[in-house]
Amino acid sequence: MAVIAALIFLVTLVLVIWRPGGLGIGWSACLGALFALFSGVVTLSDVAEVAGIVWNATLAFIAMVLVSLALEEISFFDWASLHVIRMARGNGKRTFISVILLGAVISAFFNNDGAILIITPIVLAMVPALRLPKTAAIPFVVACGFIADAASLPLAISNLTNIMTADLFGIGFAEYASRMAVPNLFSIAASVAVLSLCFRRRIPHRLDLTQLRTPGEAVRDKRLFRLSWAILAVLAAACFASEWLAVPVSFVALAAAAMLLAAVSRHPEISAVRLIRSAPWGVLFFSFGMYVVVYGLRNAGLTDMLTGAIRGLADHGLAAAAAGMGFLAAILSAVMNNLPAMMTDALAIRESGAQGAVLEALVYANVIGANLGPKMTPIGSLATLLWLHMLSRRGIGITWGYYCKVGVILTIPTLAASLAGLILWLRALRVPEALGWLAGIAAVVLAALALAAVAGAARNKKQRKIPLSR
Repeated sequence: MAVIAALIFLVTLVLVIWRPGGLGIGWSACLGALFALFSGVVTLSDVAEVAGIVWNATLAFIAMVLVSLALEEISFFDWASLHVIRMARGNGKRTFISVILLGAVISAFFNNDGAILIITPIVLAMVPALRLPKTAAIPFVVACGFIADAASLPLAISNLTNIMTADLFGIGFAEYASRMAVPNLFSIAASVAVLSLCFRRRIPHRLDLTQLRTPGEAVRDKRLFRLSWAILAVLAAACFASEWLAVPVSFVALAAAAMLLAAVSRHPEISAVRLIRSAPWGVLFFSFGMYVVVYGLRNAGLTDMLTGAIRGLADHGLAAAAAGMGFLAAILSAVMNNLPAMMTDALAIRESGAQGAVLEALVYANVIGANLGPKMTPIGSLATLLWLHMLSRRGIGITWGYYCKVGVILTIPTLAASLAGLILWLRALRVPEALGWLAGIAAVVLAALALAAVAGAARNKKQRKIPLSR
């Protein structure tokens, strides 16, 4: 039984990664699930249990992709990109950091796949307007690809792995955010640092903005643009309220997607049906089928060794559990794709018997490792494979060797920083006095950011009155 379960898993994984003959990832995973069922590795009750685990996560993921697609149609992300690039006022390094931070925001609120596949084309489209050679775009596109996963920690909707983890361990939306917001800030800070250091010699010193559109010129429909902000505000509030209302987050996300699609469909050049068809519906079947295959590994006892290793980490306390689990999840995600790795780890954590703060450390460290670890290899996540394919079609070739070299250099320090942030934050949450200080620091930081935003807006308003050529 163990040999059959392992073979089914390996064959399914190969089919998902290599996609022979253009075979969809959903078909590959479901074929693996059928083989697991017919071979007796899993039972119908296992299949029903898996369906109960993954339905909310995958529907929420699809809904957020639809939200992203609708916003892309009204040039919401073009507006945001142009805005942050102009705020940098032609300074190459500031522009580079601004693009990273924009990617982090989009990844947090619209999920990582949306960030990597939407922002990258926008940045590439701006390269000619900035009068840069195509090779100068590599630091920017690599930054977009990396930050999309590195900053996908703070909310359950930020990544499919996040939602599935929250559902598997019964974690509410607000509770999840309260644990992962701080590690995400550590991840963003580390990402900015390592990306800036890695590409310090390839980032242009100055950028020519004379041919660049203004943010206002990018907006396709001002009425829809304003309405989208209102819908996004309702979505954010409803997601946090869903925990107390006991409403699945997928229902909230689907409602927001429906409102946005209904709004944009009124535009004569936008088809809501086309947007719905372009959504990655294969992810529904992929996550379900892959989880069934991973369940077969558990049933065959192949996760027992992993469970034992996790118990050993848990016995050494919170810090050891978080650090060990994070790096273990990262390595497994890099070599076997992050979604099945996360699923396998989550099942082992659930069976490890860990409790309290140590259990929290294991659960959230697994998410961090599953989100960051894939950046070390091209096969680590499906989004990375799609991203590399998109770049090659646009004439930017990134070899697997180059990707692995840069990926390891960027990932290890960022992963270490994120796990350090998780350890510090989980410990702080257990000390009431520390929470008061942290709340005060957060208030000061938010106030400083608000003042900076107001100052930036005033400066931009003043600059609009002065031609750039002057």
